[in-house]
Amino acid sequence: MKTNVGTIDRILRIVIGCAILGAGYALKSWWGLVGLVPLLTAAFGYCPAYLPFGINTCGLKDKE
Repeated sequence: MKTNVGTIDRILRIVIGCAILGAGYALKSWWGLVGLVPLLTAAFGYCPAYLPFGINTCGLKDKE
């Protein structure tokens, strides 16, 4: 997998993921587990939803 999530994007995903997990915990709801999605995409640096749209926030270009 190529990295397609940049540094700022990763930071935002971590913050949002933690907020969703925290809200789920505070509200005692299983919906908080949805926060794992942005956390995992931040951890791996790859977002499959970006693929069909050709989005790459990483900023690195492939060197040929």
